[in-house]
Amino acid sequence: MTTQQAPFDPNRLIRLKEVLQIIPVKKSTWWDWCKNGRAPAPIHLGRCTCWRYSDVIALCSRGM
Repeated sequence: MTTQQAPFDPNRLIRLKEVLQIIPVKKSTWWDWCKNGRAPAPIHLGRCTCWRYSDVIALCSRGM
């Protein structure tokens, strides 16, 4: 039995835990950056807060 992996989607939504694995800063720093416009604005889905993967990677590319 083989498992098929879904195609990679750069516009997928990621949670804070994954964001902090990509950009290793403290939670409070990340939230300050979001508040001040340095980081992408969060997307709220009910009680869930996410960010677009492509937005987080773009932040890394242009230098935090």
